[in-house]
Amino acid sequence: MTLLQGIKTYPKAIGWSILLSTCIIMEGFDIVLINSLMALPAFQRRFGEPSPKGGYQISAAWQSGLSNGALVGEVIGLFFIGYIVERVGYKKTMIGALSLLTGFIFIVFFAQNLPMLLVGEILMGIPWGAFQTLTTTYAAEVCPVALRAYLTTYVNLCWVIGQFLSSAVLKGVANETGPLGYKLPYGLQWIWPVPLIIGIALAPESPWWLVRKGRLEEAKTQVLRLTSRNQTESGFDANETVNMMVYTNELEKASTSGLNYWDCFKGVDRRRTEIVCMVWAVQTLCGASSFTGYSTYFFEQAGLDTSAAFSMSLGQYGLGAVGTILSWFLMMKFGRRTLYLYGQIAMALILLVVGFLGIAPASAENTQWGIGAMILIYTFVYDMTVGPVCYSLVAEISSTRLRNKTVVLARNLYNITGVIANVLTPHMLNPDAWNWGAKAGFFWAGTGMLCAIWTYFRVPEPKGRTYAEMDMLFDAKVSARKFKETSVDSFVTAAHVEKEGYAEDFKMASEHVDQVQE
Repeated sequence: MTLLQGIKTYPKAIGWSILLSTCIIMEGFDIVLINSLMALPAFQRRFGEPSPKGGYQISAAWQSGLSNGALVGEVIGLFFIGYIVERVGYKKTMIGALSLLTGFIFIVFFAQNLPMLLVGEILMGIPWGAFQTLTTTYAAEVCPVALRAYLTTYVNLCWVIGQFLSSAVLKGVANETGPLGYKLPYGLQWIWPVPLIIGIALAPESPWWLVRKGRLEEAKTQVLRLTSRNQTESGFDANETVNMMVYTNELEKASTSGLNYWDCFKGVDRRRTEIVCMVWAVQTLCGASSFTGYSTYFFEQAGLDTSAAFSMSLGQYGLGAVGTILSWFLMMKFGRRTLYLYGQIAMALILLVVGFLGIAPASAENTQWGIGAMILIYTFVYDMTVGPVCYSLVAEISSTRLRNKTVVLARNLYNITGVIANVLTPHMLNPDAWNWGAKAGFFWAGTGMLCAIWTYFRVPEPKGRTYAEMDMLFDAKVSARKFKETSVDSFVTAAHVEKEGYAEDFKMASEHVDQVQE
């Protein structure tokens, strides 16, 4: 199926996936909100303490605490989500998470002190954990191979949209000195949950989840809900689509004994779990969370005034949106692995330039704008390569039976590395702490290059592969660098099937296929 055929055949799947991914806009909005509020005068005056250098500052310890509060909540929420979604499905899990979030927003809106704000962020992080995984895995499960990369990477665009909206709101209230300056951004989050709950209630359930539950007729019904009525051009057949899901599920049963977290570390799934976890951790280890998440505060510490700092952040996220859209075209030409690898190398080189600019004397005014320009370029490269491609890789490389739990483990490693970054970054940037400023670029350039080396040896190319083909390539222990060229037909023979002990499982799959056809 070509891209155009995929769009014509699965227009409803595109719409439903976009709807569920919109939940990420809320998380992107608030994650940036937490870090950017540190640069807001009204917030500094309300919750900060007088600084020896003038004005008010939130201490580096509390900056780390508030940023990590949401991540701690996400870690808790993610582990629960891995079990809940397999029991009740995507729709009920998402609706429950949105309902909880609606209530938790009250805590941060009426927060009287930093501890109360921290509690609110932790509780809000629990439903955010659901959005982080389910939006990506739902997109991967409702669309064909031709659309898979675009709908999974759209999640990154939602992140950027949320970040852009957050910066726009904060710039609008930058001159507010009263409580409205920091309460309004939190209150605006109440706009999202109710419309999303209504939309998700009407959305089709994932047919892959229904197949795993043995509800084959329902799976066929949902596949038909995801596709257009006129399917003659692409040769689409709902029965064949469900049969392939059954076949893939049975194929994975042969190498995966169960559906628990521990099964992610058994057999061939151990390698897949390692790749997915590290792919997501690279987003933090390459310095993105430090230079994009704290961008407004970074720009202030680099010497820009509050208004100019928020303007630079707006430009940064605008470039991020353009970069994400460009990544869709680049993935068509170069694939995931190449884009992911060379993006990391380019980002590390940019951060080296930022570090050298940080050495320049503070009296050199143009240096601050030079640093700001390099951060904008860095963000553009990140959102054109590592940022969106990550979502495609984590959805495609994990097995379908263990996808939710593998993505949960990966996102939690990302959150753990985020906690570490959120401890280090405020100390690096805060003038009352280490006061590294732009010289922090040297540190993150080093970690970024180490990530690029790991990517070269471990990340395979999943472009154009069905989930069944991915299973076969991993079962055959094909090297990551040879994934793209290896023909599945070269080793998937009757003898291989018999040798690997899959014959009985294929027989079971055939029986399921016959049931569906009847």
